[in-house]
Amino acid sequence: MTQPAKPGIFARLRARFKWLDHVIRAYQRFDERNGSFLAAGLTYYTIFALFPLLMVGFAAVGFALSRRPDLLHMIDNHIRGAVSNGLGQQLVDLMNSAIRARASVGIIGLVTAAWAGLGWMSHLRGALTEMWWEQPYDSPGFLRNKLSDLLAILWTFLVILATIGLSALGHTAPMAAALKWLDISEFSVFDWIFRGISIFVSMLVSWLLFSWMIGRLPREPVNVVDAVKAGLMAAIGFEAFKQVASLYLQVVLRSPAGATFGPVLGLMVFAYVTAYLVLFCTAWAATASDDPRAKPVDPPAPAIIAPRVQLDEGISTRQTLAALVVGAVGALAFSRFTNRRR
Repeated sequence: MTQPAKPGIFARLRARFKWLDHVIRAYQRFDERNGSFLAAGLTYYTIFALFPLLMVGFAAVGFALSRRPDLLHMIDNHIRGAVSNGLGQQLVDLMNSAIRARASVGIIGLVTAAWAGLGWMSHLRGALTEMWWEQPYDSPGFLRNKLSDLLAILWTFLVILATIGLSALGHTAPMAAALKWLDISEFSVFDWIFRGISIFVSMLVSWLLFSWMIGRLPREPVNVVDAVKAGLMAAIGFEAFKQVASLYLQVVLRSPAGATFGPVLGLMVFAYVTAYLVLFCTAWAATASDDPRAKPVDPPAPAIIAPRVQLDEGISTRQTLAALVVGAVGALAFSRFTNRRR
Protein backbone atom coordinates (compact mmCIF):
# COMPACT_ATOMS: atom_id res chain seq x y z
CA MET A 1 0.00 0.00 0.00
CA THR A 2 1.54 3.24 -1.17
CA GLN A 3 1.67 6.19 1.20
CA PRO A 4 0.34 9.59 0.05
CA ALA A 5 3.01 11.92 -1.29
CA LYS A 6 4.23 14.59 1.08
CA PRO A 7 3.41 18.19 0.13
CA GLY A 8 6.25 20.23 -1.32
CA ILE A 9 8.08 23.09 0.35
CA PHE A 10 5.99 25.70 -1.41
CA ALA A 11 2.73 24.00 -0.44
CA ARG A 12 3.87 23.81 3.18
CA LEU A 13 4.79 27.51 3.11
CA ARG A 14 1.33 28.36 1.77
CA ALA A 15 -0.30 26.28 4.50
CA ARG A 16 1.85 27.93 7.17
CA PHE A 17 1.66 31.55 6.04
CA LYS A 18 -1.87 32.68 5.23
CA TRP A 19 -0.70 35.96 3.69
CA LEU A 20 1.45 34.05 1.17
CA ASP A 21 -1.49 31.81 0.26
CA HIS A 22 -3.64 34.91 -0.17
CA VAL A 23 -1.09 36.52 -2.52
CA ILE A 24 -0.86 33.34 -4.61
CA ARG A 25 -4.63 33.04 -4.87
CA ALA A 26 -4.86 36.72 -5.82
CA TYR A 27 -2.30 36.28 -8.59
CA GLN A 28 -4.06 33.16 -9.86
CA ARG A 29 -7.33 35.08 -10.06
CA PHE A 30 -5.52 38.00 -11.71
CA ASP A 31 -3.94 35.68 -14.29
CA GLU A 32 -7.14 33.70 -14.97
CA ARG A 33 -8.96 36.93 -15.83
CA ASN A 34 -6.15 38.18 -18.11
CA GLY A 35 -5.12 40.98 -15.78
CA SER A 36 -1.96 41.82 -17.72
CA PHE A 37 -3.98 42.10 -20.94
CA LEU A 38 -6.56 44.35 -19.27
CA ALA A 39 -3.78 46.54 -17.81
CA ALA A 40 -2.24 46.92 -21.28
CA GLY A 41 -5.63 47.89 -22.70
CA LEU A 42 -6.14 50.47 -19.97
CA THR A 43 -2.67 51.86 -20.75
CA TYR A 44 -3.68 52.37 -24.38
CA TYR A 45 -6.90 54.15 -23.45
CA THR A 46 -5.03 56.27 -20.90
CA ILE A 47 -2.45 57.47 -23.44
CA PHE A 48 -5.17 57.97 -26.05
CA ALA A 49 -7.24 60.11 -23.66
CA LEU A 50 -4.28 62.39 -22.90
CA PHE A 51 -4.03 63.87 -26.41
CA PRO A 52 -7.42 65.66 -26.36
CA LEU A 53 -6.56 66.90 -22.86
CA LEU A 54 -3.39 68.43 -24.31
CA MET A 55 -5.52 70.11 -26.96
CA VAL A 56 -7.75 71.60 -24.27
CA GLY A 57 -4.70 72.79 -22.32
CA PHE A 58 -3.18 74.31 -25.45
CA ALA A 59 -6.44 76.16 -26.18
CA ALA A 60 -6.51 77.48 -22.60
CA VAL A 61 -2.95 78.78 -22.98
CA GLY A 62 -3.95 80.39 -26.28
CA PHE A 63 -6.83 82.24 -24.64
CA ALA A 64 -4.51 83.40 -21.85
CA LEU A 65 -1.85 84.66 -24.27
CA SER A 66 -4.44 86.44 -26.43
CA ARG A 67 -5.31 88.58 -23.39
CA ARG A 68 -1.65 89.26 -22.56
CA PRO A 69 0.02 90.82 -25.65
CA ASP A 70 3.06 91.86 -23.61
CA LEU A 71 3.68 88.25 -22.54
CA LEU A 72 3.15 87.06 -26.12
CA HIS A 73 5.64 89.64 -27.40
CA MET A 74 8.19 88.47 -24.82
CA ILE A 75 7.75 84.84 -25.92
CA ASP A 76 8.22 85.86 -29.56
CA ASN A 77 11.48 87.63 -28.73
CA HIS A 78 12.67 84.64 -26.71
CA ILE A 79 11.99 82.26 -29.61
CA ARG A 80 13.76 84.50 -32.13
CA GLY A 81 16.73 84.83 -29.80
CA ALA A 82 17.01 81.09 -29.11
CA VAL A 83 16.51 79.88 -32.71
CA SER A 84 18.01 81.04 -35.99
CA ASN A 85 16.20 83.77 -37.96
CA GLY A 86 14.37 81.67 -40.55
CA LEU A 87 13.34 78.81 -38.27
CA GLY A 88 12.53 81.20 -35.42
CA GLN A 89 10.14 83.21 -37.61
CA GLN A 90 8.44 79.99 -38.74
CA LEU A 91 7.94 78.92 -35.14
CA VAL A 92 6.50 82.32 -34.25
CA ASP A 93 4.09 82.21 -37.21
CA LEU A 94 3.06 78.68 -36.26
CA MET A 95 2.41 79.73 -32.67
CA ASN A 96 0.38 82.77 -33.77
CA SER A 97 -1.74 80.70 -36.15
CA ALA A 98 -2.39 78.14 -33.40
CA ILE A 99 -3.43 80.91 -31.02
CA ARG A 100 -5.86 82.27 -33.61
CA ALA A 101 -7.39 78.77 -33.91
CA ARG A 102 -7.70 78.37 -30.14
CA ALA A 103 -11.51 78.24 -30.16
CA SER A 104 -11.78 75.42 -32.70
CA VAL A 105 -8.92 73.50 -31.06
CA GLY A 106 -10.60 73.84 -27.67
CA ILE A 107 -14.00 72.66 -28.93
CA ILE A 108 -12.53 69.67 -30.76
CA GLY A 109 -10.40 68.84 -27.73
CA LEU A 110 -13.37 69.00 -25.34
CA VAL A 111 -15.54 66.76 -27.53
CA THR A 112 -12.74 64.26 -28.11
CA ALA A 113 -11.74 64.31 -24.44
CA ALA A 114 -15.31 63.56 -23.38
CA TRP A 115 -15.56 60.66 -25.83
CA ALA A 116 -12.13 59.20 -25.02
CA GLY A 117 -12.59 59.75 -21.28
CA LEU A 118 -15.93 57.96 -21.20
CA GLY A 119 -14.37 55.05 -23.08
CA TRP A 120 -11.46 54.95 -20.64
CA MET A 121 -13.74 54.96 -17.61
CA SER A 122 -16.05 52.33 -19.12
CA HIS A 123 -13.15 49.95 -19.75
CA LEU A 124 -11.69 50.64 -16.30
CA ARG A 125 -14.97 49.79 -14.60
CA GLY A 126 -15.34 46.71 -16.78
CA ALA A 127 -11.84 45.51 -15.84
CA LEU A 128 -12.49 46.06 -12.13
CA THR A 129 -15.79 44.19 -12.39
CA GLU A 130 -13.99 41.35 -14.16
CA MET A 131 -11.56 41.08 -11.24
CA TRP A 132 -14.42 40.93 -8.73
CA TRP A 133 -17.13 38.81 -10.36
CA GLU A 134 -17.55 35.96 -12.82
CA GLN A 135 -21.25 36.48 -13.48
CA PRO A 136 -22.33 39.11 -16.03
CA TYR A 137 -23.89 42.21 -14.53
CA ASP A 138 -27.26 43.73 -15.37
CA SER A 139 -26.77 47.11 -17.05
CA PRO A 140 -29.10 49.85 -15.73
CA GLY A 141 -29.12 51.53 -19.14
CA PHE A 142 -26.87 53.38 -21.55
CA LEU A 143 -27.56 56.89 -20.28
CA ARG A 144 -27.21 56.02 -16.60
CA ASN A 145 -23.93 54.25 -17.28
CA LYS A 146 -22.51 57.22 -19.16
CA LEU A 147 -23.63 59.75 -16.55
CA SER A 148 -22.07 57.72 -13.75
CA ASP A 149 -18.90 57.32 -15.83
CA LEU A 150 -18.75 61.08 -16.39
CA LEU A 151 -19.04 61.84 -12.67
CA ALA A 152 -16.42 59.20 -11.91
CA ILE A 153 -14.04 60.76 -14.46
CA LEU A 154 -14.29 64.22 -12.90
CA TRP A 155 -13.71 62.96 -9.37
CA THR A 156 -10.87 60.65 -10.41
CA PHE A 157 -8.91 63.31 -12.29
CA LEU A 158 -9.25 65.82 -9.45
CA VAL A 159 -7.85 63.34 -6.94
CA ILE A 160 -5.07 62.25 -9.32
CA LEU A 161 -3.97 65.86 -9.81
CA ALA A 162 -4.05 66.48 -6.07
CA THR A 163 -1.99 63.33 -5.45
CA ILE A 164 0.66 64.27 -8.01
CA GLY A 165 0.81 67.85 -6.71
CA LEU A 166 1.26 66.73 -3.11
CA SER A 167 3.90 64.23 -4.15
CA ALA A 168 5.79 66.94 -6.07
CA LEU A 169 6.14 68.98 -2.86
CA GLY A 170 8.46 66.33 -1.52
CA HIS A 171 11.14 67.04 -4.14
CA THR A 172 14.05 69.40 -3.77
CA ALA A 173 13.01 72.45 -5.82
CA PRO A 174 9.42 72.92 -4.54
CA MET A 175 10.49 72.20 -0.97
CA ALA A 176 13.34 74.73 -1.19
CA ALA A 177 10.91 77.36 -2.53
CA ALA A 178 8.44 76.67 0.28
CA LEU A 179 11.16 76.86 2.94
CA LYS A 180 12.51 80.08 1.43
CA TRP A 181 9.04 81.62 1.43
CA LEU A 182 8.71 80.70 5.13
CA ASP A 183 12.20 82.10 5.90
CA ILE A 184 13.39 78.70 7.12
CA SER A 185 16.90 77.42 6.52
CA GLU A 186 17.01 74.86 3.75
CA PHE A 187 19.12 72.41 5.73
CA SER A 188 17.07 72.57 8.91
CA VAL A 189 15.09 69.71 10.37
CA PHE A 190 11.88 71.18 8.91
CA ASP A 191 13.05 70.09 5.47
CA TRP A 192 12.72 66.43 6.39
CA ILE A 193 9.56 67.00 8.39
CA PHE A 194 7.81 68.72 5.48
CA ARG A 195 9.02 66.05 3.08
CA GLY A 196 7.61 63.30 5.30
CA ILE A 197 4.32 65.15 5.73
CA SER A 198 3.94 65.64 1.98
CA ILE A 199 4.58 61.96 1.31
CA PHE A 200 2.16 60.94 4.06
CA VAL A 201 -0.59 63.23 2.76
CA SER A 202 0.03 62.02 -0.80
CA MET A 203 -0.26 58.41 0.37
CA LEU A 204 -3.45 59.24 2.26
CA VAL A 205 -5.01 60.82 -0.82
CA SER A 206 -3.88 57.83 -2.93
CA TRP A 207 -5.45 55.51 -0.38
CA LEU A 208 -8.77 57.31 -0.67
CA LEU A 209 -8.53 57.30 -4.47
CA PHE A 210 -7.71 53.61 -4.85
CA SER A 211 -10.21 52.57 -2.19
CA TRP A 212 -12.90 54.45 -4.07
CA MET A 213 -11.80 52.96 -7.41
CA ILE A 214 -11.70 49.39 -6.11
CA GLY A 215 -14.83 49.64 -3.99
CA ARG A 216 -17.10 51.97 -5.97
CA LEU A 217 -16.15 51.81 -9.65
CA PRO A 218 -17.18 48.16 -10.25
CA ARG A 219 -20.58 47.74 -11.82
CA GLU A 220 -21.80 45.60 -8.91
CA PRO A 221 -21.64 46.30 -5.14
CA VAL A 222 -18.55 44.84 -3.44
CA ASN A 223 -17.18 44.40 0.07
CA VAL A 224 -16.08 47.87 1.21
CA VAL A 225 -13.79 46.66 4.01
CA ASP A 226 -11.74 44.49 1.66
CA ALA A 227 -11.68 47.32 -0.88
CA VAL A 228 -10.25 49.72 1.72
CA LYS A 229 -7.53 47.21 2.65
CA ALA A 230 -6.67 46.70 -1.01
CA GLY A 231 -6.65 50.48 -1.51
CA LEU A 232 -4.07 50.87 1.26
CA MET A 233 -1.86 48.24 -0.35
CA ALA A 234 -2.21 49.95 -3.73
CA ALA A 235 -1.41 53.36 -2.20
CA ILE A 236 1.81 52.08 -0.63
CA GLY A 237 2.91 50.49 -3.90
CA PHE A 238 1.91 53.56 -5.91
CA GLU A 239 3.85 55.93 -3.66
CA ALA A 240 6.95 53.73 -3.80
CA PHE A 241 6.68 53.58 -7.58
CA LYS A 242 6.36 57.38 -7.82
CA GLN A 243 9.55 57.85 -5.82
CA VAL A 244 11.43 55.43 -8.09
CA ALA A 245 9.94 57.08 -11.20
CA SER A 246 11.10 60.52 -10.03
CA LEU A 247 14.66 59.22 -9.68
CA TYR A 248 14.36 57.61 -13.12
CA LEU A 249 13.34 60.90 -14.74
CA GLN A 250 16.15 62.81 -13.03
CA VAL A 251 18.71 60.38 -14.50
CA VAL A 252 17.15 60.00 -17.95
CA LEU A 253 16.52 63.68 -18.66
CA ARG A 254 20.21 64.53 -18.45
CA SER A 255 20.95 63.28 -21.98
CA PRO A 256 19.40 64.68 -25.21
CA ALA A 257 18.01 61.27 -26.24
CA GLY A 258 16.56 60.73 -22.79
CA ALA A 259 14.99 64.19 -22.80
CA THR A 260 13.32 63.33 -26.13
CA PHE A 261 12.06 59.80 -25.50
CA GLY A 262 12.29 59.45 -21.72
CA PRO A 263 9.05 61.27 -20.79
CA VAL A 264 7.02 59.31 -23.36
CA LEU A 265 8.36 55.94 -22.24
CA GLY A 266 8.04 56.98 -18.63
CA LEU A 267 4.40 57.94 -19.16
CA MET A 268 3.61 54.57 -20.76
CA VAL A 269 5.36 52.66 -17.97
CA PHE A 270 3.63 54.81 -15.35
CA ALA A 271 0.18 54.12 -16.84
CA TYR A 272 0.81 50.37 -17.18
CA VAL A 273 2.23 49.88 -13.69
CA THR A 274 -0.61 51.88 -12.14
CA ALA A 275 -3.26 49.86 -14.00
CA TYR A 276 -1.49 46.59 -13.14
CA LEU A 277 -1.28 47.57 -9.47
CA VAL A 278 -4.95 48.56 -9.23
CA LEU A 279 -6.18 45.37 -10.94
CA PHE A 280 -3.95 43.11 -8.86
CA CYS A 281 -5.09 44.75 -5.62
CA THR A 282 -8.68 44.31 -6.80
CA ALA A 283 -8.02 40.59 -7.32
CA TRP A 284 -6.49 40.52 -3.83
CA ALA A 285 -9.66 42.07 -2.40
CA ALA A 286 -11.86 39.66 -4.37
CA THR A 287 -10.05 36.61 -2.97
CA ALA A 288 -10.42 37.98 0.58
CA SER A 289 -14.07 38.93 0.24
CA ASP A 290 -16.74 36.96 2.08
CA ASP A 291 -19.49 38.28 -0.17
CA PRO A 292 -21.80 35.36 -1.06
CA ARG A 293 -21.63 36.18 -4.77
CA ALA A 294 -17.86 35.65 -4.68
CA LYS A 295 -18.36 32.02 -3.56
CA PRO A 296 -19.28 29.05 -5.80
CA VAL A 297 -22.99 28.75 -6.42
CA ASP A 298 -24.61 25.69 -4.81
CA PRO A 299 -26.30 23.23 -7.18
CA PRO A 300 -30.10 23.44 -7.42
CA ALA A 301 -32.42 21.11 -5.51
CA PRO A 302 -33.18 17.69 -7.05
CA ALA A 303 -35.82 17.77 -9.73
CA ILE A 304 -39.13 15.95 -9.08
CA ILE A 305 -40.00 13.58 -11.87
CA ALA A 306 -43.77 12.94 -12.19
CA PRO A 307 -44.49 10.23 -14.82
CA ARG A 308 -47.67 10.59 -16.85
CA VAL A 309 -49.74 7.38 -17.25
CA GLN A 310 -52.05 7.15 -20.30
CA LEU A 311 -54.37 4.15 -20.70
CA ASP A 312 -54.77 2.53 -24.12
CA GLU A 313 -58.47 1.64 -24.57
CA GLY A 314 -57.93 -0.18 -27.86
CA ILE A 315 -59.42 0.53 -31.28
CA SER A 316 -62.60 2.52 -31.27
CA THR A 317 -65.76 1.57 -33.20
CA ARG A 318 -65.13 4.19 -35.85
CA GLN A 319 -61.63 2.90 -36.44
CA THR A 320 -62.95 -0.69 -36.66
CA LEU A 321 -65.52 0.21 -39.33
CA ALA A 322 -62.92 2.10 -41.32
CA ALA A 323 -60.59 -0.91 -41.20
CA LEU A 324 -63.38 -3.25 -42.38
CA VAL A 325 -64.20 -0.98 -45.29
CA VAL A 326 -60.58 -0.71 -46.35
CA GLY A 327 -60.18 -4.51 -46.07
CA ALA A 328 -63.29 -5.20 -48.10
CA VAL A 329 -62.26 -2.81 -50.84
CA GLY A 330 -58.82 -4.39 -50.94
CA ALA A 331 -60.21 -7.94 -51.12
CA LEU A 332 -62.63 -6.98 -53.91
CA ALA A 333 -59.83 -5.36 -55.92
CA PHE A 334 -57.60 -8.38 -55.46
CA SER A 335 -60.35 -10.85 -56.55
CA ARG A 336 -61.05 -8.86 -59.71
CA PHE A 337 -57.40 -8.76 -60.57
CA THR A 338 -57.03 -12.54 -60.27
CA ASN A 339 -60.25 -13.23 -62.34
CA ARG A 340 -58.92 -11.09 -65.23
CA ARG A 341 -55.70 -13.09 -65.40
CA ARG A 342 -57.65 -16.33 -65.72
